[in-house]
Amino acid sequence: MKIEKDMLLESASGFVMPFPGHEGNDVQISLGFGEQTHPRTGQKFHHNGLDLVAYHVPLFAVATGLVTAVGNDAIHENFIICRYGKYEVKYGHVASVHVRYGQPIEAGLQVAESGDFLHFEVHFDGRLIDPVEFLGMLFGNVMQLLSMGMDIPPKFTDVGVKVTTDYEGDQEEIMQLMLHYMPHYMEELRLGTYQPSVTMLDTLRTIFTSATSQKYFFEQMPTIGNPLGLSSHGASLARKVQNLLISDFLSYMALRHQTYVSTWDETQKKNFMTRFRQTE
Repeated sequence: MKIEKDMLLESASGFVMPFPGHEGNDVQISLGFGEQTHPRTGQKFHHNGLDLVAYHVPLFAVATGLVTAVGNDAIHENFIICRYGKYEVKYGHVASVHVRYGQPIEAGLQVAESGDFLHFEVHFDGRLIDPVEFLGMLFGNVMQLLSMGMDIPPKFTDVGVKVTTDYEGDQEEIMQLMLHYMPHYMEELRLGTYQPSVTMLDTLRTIFTSATSQKYFFEQMPTIGNPLGLSSHGASLARKVQNLLISDFLSYMALRHQTYVSTWDETQKKNFMTRFRQTE
């Protein structure tokens, strides 16, 4: 089952992954979703979630939501369920719970600690779905916001230098627009119903080609917030890329939702769209 447009997750507090990754390593799946062979009995059965190699790691709320269950059962031992819009996410086999039933939660709040491993299960509108699809959507939201210089709790950015953009004065408002509309923007990009301008894409290619030749990448150890390993040497590169990405998102908002930054007057709106049309 794929994430459809009406399944996109919105969050006023941003997005984070449900558990921290280990630098240089992907999170390992010990038991997949769907028909599986039970590791102890050898019997075939339908596994409702993913079992992940996550030994006593913090577990985070992934978005704005609510704790809808805290309990214990024979299958998943201690567990917690958090609701995010129409999604319900179950963390099973947890060692400790840090929130209470009915508590409102925001992205980045630690809700529990895993035990020897983590059972991760997702329902949408009461229907069981493959957690990999949910995690893929979530990761896309996280990385898109990070690429645009937005601080997403817990803070993963580690570029080692402050990167400013042409939109600093309106950063808070733009971030709120991104938190609300980013899932729709990403989905339209994926489906091809919205496409960045050819000039914008060519400019990005030129920037990255030039940066590669000048050896801007991997000057320091990459992290989730700085996957290209940029140092202060690459600050100008990061600024150019962020300006392009933010401009394209604002162009999408103007075209699809007739929404502009509130501080812009009619002349600024007209000039912005004129520049955008010239780059199509």
